Amino acid sequence: QVQLVESGGGLVQAGDSLRVSCAASGRTFGWYTMAWFRQAPGKEREFVAAIRWNDGNIYYTDSVKGRYTISRDNAKNMMYLQMNSLKPEDTAVYYCAARPRAVISTVAEDYNYWGQGTQVTVSS
Repeated sequence: QVQLVESGGGLVQAGDSLRVSCAASGRTFGWYTMAWFRQAPGKEREFVAAIRWNDGNIYYTDSVKGRYTISRDNAKNMMYLQMNSLKPEDTAVYYCAARPRAVISTVAEDYNYWGQGTQVTVSS
């Protein structure tokens, strides 16, 4: 069974940086796609970024391009999201997700496994 555990959230000010991490276990992830989603209060869960585990192919949603960087450490089964120039509208619970296909998807329903989420709050 795949387990995903996020960490690294917190309270920061606008313009600050923060890195959230996702520890993955339970499988070898060579043919998986891993992603970050976020959900703000009263809003639907939205796609942030994804990375294909085998070749590192990456995709971002437009609102975070140039500010966020997704990466993975294959040896440690870790995924990261480096967030720079944070804005108040980035405030949300950030979720790590995984799907057992080497095809990037931006649709939450395409992901089979989810972490519990980590809160990121950006004050103005």
